Amino acid sequence: MKASIALFTALLVTPIPSHASENRENASLERSKAPVEVLFYNVADPAIAFDHSAFDQLLQNHVKPISGSSAVDYEGFKRDRTILRNYLQSLSTVSQEMFDSWSNEYQLAFLINAYNAGTIELILTRYPNLKSIRQISSPWGKKFVSLFGKKFSLDNIEHDMIRGSGRYNEPRIHFAVNCASIGCPPLLNAAYKGETLDAQLEASTKLFLSDKSRNFYDGKRLNVSKIFSWYRKDFEQGWGGANSLAEFLSLYRESLSLNDDQVRALVSGDIKIKSTSYDWDLNSI
Repeated sequence: MKASIALFTALLVTPIPSHASENRENASLERSKAPVEVLFYNVADPAIAFDHSAFDQLLQNHVKPISGSSAVDYEGFKRDRTILRNYLQSLSTVSQEMFDSWSNEYQLAFLINAYNAGTIELILTRYPNLKSIRQISSPWGKKFVSLFGKKFSLDNIEHDMIRGSGRYNEPRIHFAVNCASIGCPPLLNAAYKGETLDAQLEASTKLFLSDKSRNFYDGKRLNVSKIFSWYRKDFEQGWGGANSLAEFLSLYRESLSLNDDQVRALVSGDIKIKSTSYDWDLNSI
Protein backbone atom coordinates (compact mmCIF):
# COMPACT_ATOMS: atom_id res chain seq x y z
CA MET A 1 0.00 0.00 0.00
CA LYS A 2 1.27 3.41 -0.90
CA ALA A 3 2.27 5.28 2.23
CA SER A 4 0.03 8.19 3.13
CA ILE A 5 1.17 11.23 5.05
CA ALA A 6 -1.19 12.70 7.58
CA LEU A 7 -1.04 16.02 9.36
CA PHE A 8 -1.08 15.66 13.10
CA THR A 9 -1.52 18.51 15.58
CA ALA A 10 -0.33 17.62 19.05
CA LEU A 11 -2.09 19.02 22.11
CA LEU A 12 -0.06 21.18 24.43
CA VAL A 13 0.90 18.65 27.10
CA THR A 14 4.11 18.08 28.98
CA PRO A 15 5.88 15.94 28.04
CA ILE A 16 4.71 15.81 24.43
CA PRO A 17 3.97 12.13 23.62
CA SER A 18 6.80 10.34 21.89
CA HIS A 19 4.57 9.41 18.96
CA ALA A 20 4.60 13.11 18.15
CA SER A 21 8.27 13.74 18.70
CA GLU A 22 10.36 10.87 17.31
CA ASN A 23 11.44 10.06 13.75
CA ARG A 24 10.09 13.26 12.27
CA GLU A 25 11.98 15.76 10.12
CA ASN A 26 11.30 18.56 12.59
CA ALA A 27 11.75 16.52 15.79
CA SER A 28 14.56 18.86 16.76
CA LEU A 29 12.20 21.81 17.27
CA GLU A 30 12.43 23.11 20.80
CA ARG A 31 9.19 22.54 22.70
CA SER A 32 9.43 25.97 24.27
CA LYS A 33 9.37 27.88 20.98
CA ALA A 34 5.71 27.31 20.19
CA PRO A 35 2.58 26.31 22.11
CA VAL A 36 1.63 23.78 19.42
CA GLU A 37 3.80 21.58 17.24
CA VAL A 38 2.60 20.58 13.79
CA LEU A 39 4.16 17.28 12.85
CA PHE A 40 4.03 14.79 10.01
CA TYR A 41 4.12 11.03 10.13
CA ASN A 42 3.31 8.09 7.95
CA VAL A 43 0.10 6.56 9.28
CA ALA A 44 0.47 3.65 6.88
CA ASP A 45 3.28 2.40 9.10
CA PRO A 46 1.55 0.80 12.11
CA ALA A 47 4.74 0.87 14.16
CA ILE A 48 4.20 4.59 14.67
CA ALA A 49 0.40 4.61 14.63
CA PHE A 50 0.29 5.60 18.28
CA ASP A 51 2.63 5.49 21.23
CA HIS A 52 1.10 3.95 24.36
CA SER A 53 4.38 3.93 26.29
CA ALA A 54 3.25 6.48 28.92
CA PHE A 55 0.27 4.31 29.85
CA ASP A 56 2.40 1.19 29.64
CA GLN A 57 4.82 2.61 32.22
CA LEU A 58 1.98 3.59 34.54
CA LEU A 59 0.57 0.06 34.39
CA GLN A 60 3.98 -1.48 35.03
CA ASN A 61 4.42 0.77 38.06
CA HIS A 62 0.98 0.47 39.61
CA VAL A 63 -0.55 -2.90 38.66
CA LYS A 64 0.72 -5.85 40.67
CA PRO A 65 0.20 -9.43 39.42
CA ILE A 66 -0.96 -11.69 42.26
CA SER A 67 -1.86 -15.39 42.11
CA GLY A 68 -3.27 -15.43 38.59
CA SER A 69 -4.94 -12.05 39.02
CA SER A 70 -3.80 -8.49 39.67
CA ALA A 71 -4.31 -5.67 42.16
CA VAL A 72 -4.22 -1.97 41.35
CA ASP A 73 -2.31 0.62 43.35
CA TYR A 74 -4.78 3.48 42.95
CA GLU A 75 -2.79 5.57 45.41
CA GLY A 76 0.17 5.30 43.03
CA PHE A 77 -2.04 6.22 40.07
CA LYS A 78 -3.29 9.17 42.08
CA ARG A 79 0.27 10.44 42.52
CA ASP A 80 0.80 10.06 38.76
CA ARG A 81 -2.61 11.37 37.79
CA THR A 82 -1.17 14.16 35.64
CA ILE A 83 0.63 11.58 33.50
CA LEU A 84 -2.59 9.57 33.19
CA ARG A 85 -4.55 12.65 32.19
CA ASN A 86 -1.92 13.65 29.66
CA TYR A 87 -2.16 10.17 28.15
CA LEU A 88 -5.95 10.44 27.93
CA GLN A 89 -5.51 13.86 26.37
CA SER A 90 -3.12 12.43 23.80
CA LEU A 91 -5.75 9.88 22.75
CA SER A 92 -8.04 12.76 21.82
CA THR A 93 -5.55 14.02 19.22
CA VAL A 94 -6.26 11.05 16.95
CA SER A 95 -8.84 11.86 14.28
CA GLN A 96 -11.45 9.38 13.07
CA GLU A 97 -9.78 9.39 9.64
CA MET A 98 -6.42 8.56 11.14
CA PHE A 99 -7.90 5.83 13.34
CA ASP A 100 -9.65 4.28 10.35
CA SER A 101 -6.35 4.08 8.48
CA TRP A 102 -4.91 1.67 11.06
CA SER A 103 -5.24 -2.10 11.00
CA ASN A 104 -7.89 -3.70 13.22
CA GLU A 105 -5.22 -4.79 15.70
CA TYR A 106 -3.98 -1.24 16.24
CA GLN A 107 -7.52 0.12 16.44
CA LEU A 108 -8.52 -2.46 19.02
CA ALA A 109 -5.41 -1.93 21.16
CA PHE A 110 -6.13 1.82 21.11
CA LEU A 111 -9.75 1.34 22.23
CA ILE A 112 -8.91 -1.18 24.97
CA ASN A 113 -6.29 1.18 26.39
CA ALA A 114 -8.72 4.10 26.18
CA TYR A 115 -11.29 2.09 28.13
CA ASN A 116 -8.86 0.97 30.81
CA ALA A 117 -7.24 4.39 31.22
CA GLY A 118 -10.69 5.97 31.41
CA THR A 119 -11.80 3.50 34.07
CA ILE A 120 -8.77 4.28 36.22
CA GLU A 121 -9.38 8.03 35.86
CA LEU A 122 -13.03 7.50 36.82
CA ILE A 123 -12.00 5.64 40.00
CA LEU A 124 -9.59 8.43 40.91
CA THR A 125 -12.44 10.96 40.92
CA ARG A 126 -13.64 9.30 44.14
CA TYR A 127 -10.68 7.33 45.46
CA PRO A 128 -10.05 6.54 48.30
CA ASN A 129 -13.65 7.15 49.33
CA LEU A 130 -15.25 4.22 47.56
CA LYS A 131 -15.26 0.45 47.81
CA SER A 132 -16.80 -0.33 44.43
CA ILE A 133 -17.11 1.33 41.04
CA ARG A 134 -20.88 0.93 41.43
CA GLN A 135 -20.83 3.57 44.16
CA ILE A 136 -20.21 6.10 41.37
CA SER A 137 -23.41 7.32 39.75
CA SER A 138 -23.79 5.82 36.25
CA PRO A 139 -20.09 4.92 35.95
CA TRP A 140 -20.40 3.37 32.51
CA GLY A 141 -22.78 6.00 31.17
CA LYS A 142 -20.78 9.16 31.92
CA LYS A 143 -19.42 10.78 28.75
CA PHE A 144 -15.94 11.89 29.78
CA VAL A 145 -13.44 10.18 27.45
CA SER A 146 -12.50 12.45 24.53
CA LEU A 147 -12.03 10.59 21.25
CA PHE A 148 -12.40 11.70 17.63
CA GLY A 149 -13.62 15.16 18.59
CA LYS A 150 -16.43 13.96 20.88
CA LYS A 151 -17.03 12.81 24.45
CA PHE A 152 -17.78 9.13 24.98
CA SER A 153 -18.73 6.92 27.88
CA LEU A 154 -17.10 3.62 28.79
CA ASP A 155 -20.24 1.90 27.50
CA ASN A 156 -19.82 3.72 24.18
CA ILE A 157 -16.26 2.45 23.85
CA GLU A 158 -17.01 -1.16 24.77
CA HIS A 159 -20.48 -1.75 23.37
CA ASP A 160 -20.60 0.63 20.40
CA MET A 161 -17.03 1.03 19.17
CA ILE A 162 -15.66 -2.42 20.01
CA ARG A 163 -18.57 -4.87 20.21
CA GLY A 164 -21.14 -3.04 18.13
CA SER A 165 -19.00 -1.79 15.27
CA GLY A 166 -18.95 -5.12 13.42
CA ARG A 167 -15.23 -4.64 12.74
CA TYR A 168 -13.59 -7.00 15.15
CA ASN A 169 -15.52 -10.15 16.19
CA GLU A 170 -13.07 -10.50 19.06
CA PRO A 171 -14.64 -12.12 22.16
CA ARG A 172 -11.35 -12.07 24.04
CA ILE A 173 -11.74 -8.32 24.63
CA HIS A 174 -13.88 -9.31 27.63
CA PHE A 175 -10.66 -10.45 29.32
CA ALA A 176 -8.89 -7.18 28.46
CA VAL A 177 -11.28 -4.32 29.26
CA ASN A 178 -11.28 -3.90 33.01
CA CYS A 179 -14.18 -2.75 35.23
CA ALA A 180 -12.03 -2.03 38.31
CA SER A 181 -13.60 -4.94 40.20
CA ILE A 182 -12.27 -8.14 41.75
CA GLY A 183 -14.73 -10.19 39.69
CA CYS A 184 -13.44 -8.70 36.46
CA PRO A 185 -10.57 -10.34 34.58
CA PRO A 186 -7.30 -8.87 35.90
CA LEU A 187 -6.00 -5.59 34.58
CA LEU A 188 -2.87 -6.30 32.57
CA ASN A 189 0.28 -4.61 33.87
CA ALA A 190 1.11 -3.43 30.36
CA ALA A 191 -0.61 -1.45 27.63
CA TYR A 192 -2.11 -3.36 24.73
CA LYS A 193 -0.24 -2.93 21.46
CA GLY A 194 -1.27 -3.66 17.92
CA GLU A 195 1.87 -5.65 17.12
CA THR A 196 1.37 -8.00 20.08
CA LEU A 197 -2.40 -7.80 20.52
CA ASP A 198 -3.26 -11.40 19.66
CA ALA A 199 -0.67 -12.81 22.07
CA GLN A 200 -1.75 -10.41 24.82
CA LEU A 201 -5.44 -11.26 24.42
CA GLU A 202 -4.68 -14.97 24.40
CA ALA A 203 -2.55 -14.69 27.54
CA SER A 204 -5.23 -12.64 29.31
CA THR A 205 -7.93 -15.17 28.37
CA LYS A 206 -5.91 -18.14 29.60
CA LEU A 207 -4.96 -16.36 32.81
CA PHE A 208 -8.58 -15.60 33.66
CA LEU A 209 -9.91 -19.05 32.77
CA SER A 210 -7.17 -20.62 34.87
CA ASP A 211 -8.47 -18.81 37.97
CA LYS A 212 -10.23 -21.61 39.83
CA SER A 213 -12.00 -19.18 42.14
CA ARG A 214 -14.12 -18.06 39.19
CA ASN A 215 -13.91 -20.82 36.55
CA PHE A 216 -13.89 -24.49 37.54
CA TYR A 217 -15.44 -27.92 36.90
CA ASP A 218 -16.98 -29.38 40.03
CA GLY A 219 -17.54 -32.91 38.71
CA LYS A 220 -21.05 -32.14 37.51
CA ARG A 221 -21.12 -28.65 36.06
CA LEU A 222 -18.68 -26.19 34.57
CA ASN A 223 -18.85 -23.07 36.70
CA VAL A 224 -17.69 -19.92 34.90
CA SER A 225 -17.77 -16.16 35.35
CA LYS A 226 -21.01 -14.28 34.72
CA ILE A 227 -19.18 -12.59 31.85
CA PHE A 228 -20.04 -15.64 29.76
CA SER A 229 -23.73 -15.22 30.57
CA TRP A 230 -23.83 -11.46 30.03
CA TYR A 231 -22.01 -11.62 26.69
CA ARG A 232 -22.81 -15.17 25.59
CA LYS A 233 -23.53 -14.21 21.98
CA ASP A 234 -20.04 -12.74 21.59
CA PHE A 235 -18.57 -16.19 22.18
CA GLU A 236 -20.86 -17.83 19.63
CA GLN A 237 -19.96 -15.86 16.50
CA GLY A 238 -17.48 -18.30 14.96
CA TRP A 239 -14.27 -16.99 16.52
CA GLY A 240 -11.76 -19.85 16.54
CA GLY A 241 -14.42 -22.04 14.92
CA ALA A 242 -16.65 -21.79 18.01
CA ASN A 243 -20.38 -21.39 17.36
CA SER A 244 -21.50 -22.05 20.92
CA LEU A 245 -20.29 -21.05 24.36
CA ALA A 246 -19.37 -24.68 25.06
CA GLU A 247 -17.23 -24.80 21.92
CA PHE A 248 -15.47 -21.58 22.91
CA LEU A 249 -14.72 -22.89 26.39
CA SER A 250 -13.48 -26.16 24.92
CA LEU A 251 -10.76 -24.18 23.12
CA TYR A 252 -9.33 -23.48 26.58
CA ARG A 253 -9.55 -27.01 27.97
CA GLU A 254 -6.09 -26.81 29.49
CA SER A 255 -6.81 -23.56 31.31
CA LEU A 256 -10.05 -25.06 32.62
CA SER A 257 -8.32 -28.37 33.45
CA LEU A 258 -10.76 -30.45 31.36
CA ASN A 259 -9.85 -33.87 29.97
CA ASP A 260 -10.97 -35.30 26.61
CA ASP A 261 -14.10 -36.95 27.98
CA GLN A 262 -15.13 -33.80 29.80
CA VAL A 263 -14.63 -31.69 26.67
CA ARG A 264 -16.83 -34.04 24.65
CA ALA A 265 -19.50 -33.97 27.35
CA LEU A 266 -19.32 -30.17 27.49
CA VAL A 267 -19.74 -29.72 23.74
CA SER A 268 -22.56 -32.29 23.58
CA GLY A 269 -24.41 -30.54 26.41
CA ASP A 270 -24.04 -33.31 28.95
CA ILE A 271 -22.02 -30.97 31.18
CA LYS A 272 -24.08 -27.90 31.99
CA ILE A 273 -22.60 -24.41 32.31
CA LYS A 274 -23.38 -22.39 35.42
CA SER A 275 -22.43 -18.82 36.39
CA THR A 276 -20.35 -18.10 39.48
CA SER A 277 -20.95 -15.06 41.68
CA TYR A 278 -19.40 -11.75 40.65
CA ASP A 279 -17.41 -9.67 43.13
CA TRP A 280 -17.89 -5.93 42.54
CA ASP A 281 -15.45 -4.86 45.25
CA LEU A 282 -12.68 -2.54 44.05
CA ASN A 283 -9.62 -4.36 42.68
CA SER A 284 -7.26 -2.30 44.82
CA ILE A 285 -4.16 -3.31 46.68
